[in-house]
Amino acid sequence: MRYTFKMPSRKETLTVVGITALFLLLTAVCLGLRPEHLLMAFIFLALFFAGIPTRKLAVALLPFFIFGISYDWMRVFPNYEVNPIDVAGIYNLEKSWFGINDNGNLLIPCEYFTLHNWKFADFMAGIFYLCWVPVPIAFGIYLYLKKERSLYLRFAMVFLFVNLIGFAGYYIHPAAPPWYAINYGMEAILNTPGNVAGLGRFDELTGLSVFQSIYGRNANVFAAVPSLHAAYMVIPLYYAIVRKSSKMLIALFAIILVGIWCTAVYSSHHYIIDVLLGIFCALLGIFVFEKGLMKIGGFKRFFERYYNYIK
Repeated sequence: MRYTFKMPSRKETLTVVGITALFLLLTAVCLGLRPEHLLMAFIFLALFFAGIPTRKLAVALLPFFIFGISYDWMRVFPNYEVNPIDVAGIYNLEKSWFGINDNGNLLIPCEYFTLHNWKFADFMAGIFYLCWVPVPIAFGIYLYLKKERSLYLRFAMVFLFVNLIGFAGYYIHPAAPPWYAINYGMEAILNTPGNVAGLGRFDELTGLSVFQSIYGRNANVFAAVPSLHAAYMVIPLYYAIVRKSSKMLIALFAIILVGIWCTAVYSSHHYIIDVLLGIFCALLGIFVFEKGLMKIGGFKRFFERYYNYIK
């Protein structure tokens, strides 16, 4: 089959170039341009102008681009400028609900695993946590390449929607992660650097700086509630069940899901409370999208137009 190159319409070209230029300009002014901003813009424009198949892919990936941009732009207006940071409240609630008696001392689960950990668990924790974004995105791309475009679009939109719900949660209740309470006490100290916490044991085992490179760049550590780590794998698991995927794939997703939940607590990155709220966040997002937004005429027409463009 011959590859046919066809430029987008003038209206599409002006819209895409204009929005991309505006994004780069506002980012430069408000955040400061970083290499990843330029790379993201380059990838999107390259895909959009390379041809019809890649143009459809570029537009299909917009929910994921918007997710990344939204997360980055929370730096402009930090959540702790909206509401006070909770350090002690969530720590004490965790201890009262899930405290573990360790030789007469009542510890939160994260404190217990800081004292009692195992090399095999440290290794598996790192593997599971590295799945939290790549696996959902890989599943979405798989749906797209299999030409299950309608299901792909539902998945991608729910992924974005769940993130937006989670981001709203960050502003409603800014909260410190358990590693912060363990290392710094109950006073909120702004501009505290990110911390690998228990995931540092994976870096030590492997001799790699995987999680140090990830968490060393965390701009705001007071965004632990809800745990989006706990939320993400709920989405591909749900849509794998909806599309009646193989039992092996569903089982794999379920194992990764539970592994991430356990790792979130084992590594001291999240309280059990955070994890439960993250799960609720995912279920809420799926329910509202599928049973609410998709029943609204205007949104359903938007969805159909979007689907018709990328199919």
